[in-house]
Amino acid sequence: MTHNSTTFYSRNSLSSFKIFCIIIKVAMEERQQLNKCEGYLDWRNRPAMRGDHGGMLAASFVLVVEILENLAFLANASNLVLYLSKFMHYSPSSSAKIVTNFMGTAFLLALLGGFLANAFFTTYRLYLTSAAIEFVGLLILTVQAHIPSFKPPTCALASTEIPCQKVNAHKAAMLFTGLYLVALGVGGIKGSLPPHGAEQFDETTPQGRKQRTSFFNYYVFCLSCGALVAVTFVVWIEDNKGWQWGFGIATATILTSIPVFLLGSPIYRIKIPAGSPITTMFKVLAAAIYNCKSKNPSNAVMGMETCPSSYSVESSEGEERNTKVKVPIQTLTEDLKFLNKAIAGKPVNQMLQCTVKQVEEVKVVLRIIPIFMCTIMLNCCLAQLSSFSVQQAATMNSKIGSLKVPPASLPVFPVIFMMILASTYNHVIIPFFRKVTKTEMGITHLQRIGAGLVLSIIAMAVAALVEIKRKKVAVELGLLNSADSLPITFLWIALQYLFLGSADLFTLAGMMEFFFTEAPTSMRSLATSLSWASLAMGYYFSSVLISIVNNITSTFRHTPWLSGSNLNHYHLESFCWLMCILSSLNFFHYLFWANRYKYRTTSLAD
Repeated sequence: MTHNSTTFYSRNSLSSFKIFCIIIKVAMEERQQLNKCEGYLDWRNRPAMRGDHGGMLAASFVLVVEILENLAFLANASNLVLYLSKFMHYSPSSSAKIVTNFMGTAFLLALLGGFLANAFFTTYRLYLTSAAIEFVGLLILTVQAHIPSFKPPTCALASTEIPCQKVNAHKAAMLFTGLYLVALGVGGIKGSLPPHGAEQFDETTPQGRKQRTSFFNYYVFCLSCGALVAVTFVVWIEDNKGWQWGFGIATATILTSIPVFLLGSPIYRIKIPAGSPITTMFKVLAAAIYNCKSKNPSNAVMGMETCPSSYSVESSEGEERNTKVKVPIQTLTEDLKFLNKAIAGKPVNQMLQCTVKQVEEVKVVLRIIPIFMCTIMLNCCLAQLSSFSVQQAATMNSKIGSLKVPPASLPVFPVIFMMILASTYNHVIIPFFRKVTKTEMGITHLQRIGAGLVLSIIAMAVAALVEIKRKKVAVELGLLNSADSLPITFLWIALQYLFLGSADLFTLAGMMEFFFTEAPTSMRSLATSLSWASLAMGYYFSSVLISIVNNITSTFRHTPWLSGSNLNHYHLESFCWLMCILSSLNFFHYLFWANRYKYRTTSLAD
């Protein structure tokens, strides 16, 4: 009896222990499931976990890499206009166009980078690939700058008796191959690195959203840090030791950024590509047009009646659960009603079947497009910093005491101011306005962008006044036709740099966070790239505007406003006033769209 009782209790204890182990195992699995970052993997393609992956530590590697990447890019871009005119023998106007086209292409290719990151690659892999491409391009430019036979023979630019030999086709091909490989690499980096850093934060918590805002401010700060080294140390090396050393430093820097980026691999969380966002947009537009032409109102009615009450993600169950937690109940909205026709009860073609989620995502993208278009004019103004402003400074006295400052180092003034302002904005201005407005954002993204547009208007007015003063000195001293430096300090040019630098800080950080937070999660890399695409469009528009101005003014004058080899004969002050007027008109255009915009993320934060 005693033996049987012992056996009975032993078996019961064993069963209880097994049940206890099962309960513990289930609880641990549930906890692990809750801690998973749905839609994210680590670098070994395992599910990313909260607490182990992401956060400010992971984003800090991105910030350090951005310092190195921007140093490599701006080390040559800021001074490139002088390299093209002095060593490649292009005219000032042609040099300015080449630089603006190069910068524009680099930033426009960020759209390609953002698309690839969303559709096929991860931001992690895309950065590594793009950095390797930029390294190859910089290596080609370094070789060309180092070997004299790859460049035109040196000559005295001031000499009118012996004209400088223009660069031939083979040498120009090598130059542009290197430049546009760099542009391709920069585009991929700009399209992948900012969203990769922003995706390290959990947007379902107030702390995560605040940290993400801080990340974008720190990102602009790190951009400025890289630019500071580029426009001081590297530019001095290029002017005093040779361009081969400047290109060489940029080449070594971008190569160094790759292992630095890889150091953060164990703690990165990496967004799973969700397929082509462009395909979704075209599908919704095509379905809306087809259903509109079919003139079958029952389709729209049936779509409205049968639409799901919440967002659904078709890629995986995990993403669907995660999305339903984050996003409130969603139905078709009243704005852009034309797209509502994409919801059909019985679509003729299964490929044109759309969900409410897809329709609303396309609406979000279409709503942010006008804001994007309004920022192009500001970046057109910024294009002048790397072209005409550098050439202006080259005609002026660039000494501060006994120190001779290279003209391309002028951006050091706005860069330092941007670094100070970025820190002040993040630690003083934002907390203050959060207390005043009692909101999570403090200052809205659109308010930041608007402040930048106002500063760009002031900058162009200042630039016009400074150019009037510079030419007045040249006329009074009879130096209009001379290549000698004018006895006027180049610090006057720093004023327009200061205002444009401040405008860039407000607008770039505001744009990047605005596009990232407002865009659907499946399109965030592509949407963030709109910030760089705005820069590209600004640079391209600058080139187009110069051509238009020259064509129009040449019909009324013997020489166009912006043509020739002598900057003193340019009517640059009139061009700056034109930019000021266009920027003012653009600001009123922006106010129209900004006042009509309704934030998508307001309801999500609540």
